Amino acid sequence: MTPRADAERLLVVDDEATVRELLSATLRFAGFRVVSAGTAAEAITAATEEPPDLVLLDVMLPDMDGFEVVRRLREQRTAGRGGPVPVLFLTARDRQADKVTGLSLGADDYVTKPFDLEELIARIRAILRRTGGSPASVLAVGALALDAEGHLVTRDGRPLKVSPTEFRLLRYLMENAGRVVTKAQILDRVWHYDFGGDASIVDTYISYLRRKVDTEEPRLIQTVHGVGYVLREPRT
Repeated sequence: MTPRADAERLLVVDDEATVRELLSATLRFAGFRVVSAGTAAEAITAATEEPPDLVLLDVMLPDMDGFEVVRRLREQRTAGRGGPVPVLFLTARDRQADKVTGLSLGADDYVTKPFDLEELIARIRAILRRTGGSPASVLAVGALALDAEGHLVTRDGRPLKVSPTEFRLLRYLMENAGRVVTKAQILDRVWHYDFGGDASIVDTYISYLRRKVDTEEPRLIQTVHGVGYVLREPRT
């Protein structure tokens, strides 16, 4: 199958040639345009020359680990134009600390090897759905503002640096300002886990957001115990 000229472009990064070729062939058959790289240096060059719509990135590369690759890609995108490119980590390392590290760097998902190819494709499509939506108007709750088109978050006019996933979570909370949303609703709308997902990731990202958004009074992101979360100005 030959991908459409306007199909999403994926960058597959893995130092194992067999895995890289299998993934590339499978993703092309699924309708994506695919380029591949076997080292961190090749990946950074490929992503710089033509930014992909999503990067599938192995953590353990021969010249640099995948976490450092993400840091460098984020720095380049911040210094240049455009928002952060979505990243899905592929790795044999399933330690919780590694997952937290990857997600804290702004990765959109984390898949451990061996993985099911159909599930992987479903996760890729979910990430692309939630990162490719049409822009909305500027949202504001108190001194907190979110510009979807400009991908900018400010509080009291001060820019806040948030990852792509943090941005989507904050946008969902602000779109539902004053309304309590459950973890299941957040997983469905922010992560699109149609096939299920670990709800603890919601708590983790709420914690990340609070460290950036709620460093001063009034605290806007509130926990409703036994139900979920709500973003609103505290009642006086």
